[in-house]
Amino acid sequence: MFDVLVYLYENYWRPDACPEPKQLSRKLSAVGFDAEEINDALKWLDGLAHTAEGGTEELARLHPQAGSVRIYTAHEREVLGDESIGFIAFLESAGVMAPAMREMVIDRALAVGNGRVELDDLKIIVLMVFWSLGEEPDALVLDELFVDSEDRVIH
Repeated sequence: MFDVLVYLYENYWRPDACPEPKQLSRKLSAVGFDAEEINDALKWLDGLAHTAEGGTEELARLHPQAGSVRIYTAHEREVLGDESIGFIAFLESAGVMAPAMREMVIDRALAVGNGRVELDDLKIIVLMVFWSLGEEPDALVLDELFVDSEDRVIH
């Protein structure tokens, strides 16, 4: 699924630039993606679109102050892990991720649904949240999103 998301980010500047789901599915299939992977990605993107369209206002209302502290549930800690939670905290402390965006990232990470979300996958989720909102992360954030934290080389 994450390979499909990266492909979409690289080939479509904004979600509204993507073709309709049926046509997009055919295009992704023609590129060589597996049908199940395409379906998972499109379903995940549908949830992201729903959150981006109306959910951010509700999320912002729930967390109105930029300095709010997020307490993670046991399930969220299990799915995200310390490394991903630390990365989210880094983005917030750097002032590049507002509380509403943080909640979108957490929501979409939980929606992946197959156990622990690795840091590299969480970075793709963060990128897709920016993409869905039509925002371009600044250069330093892009470096953090595309550089492997262990050996610091670009994927």
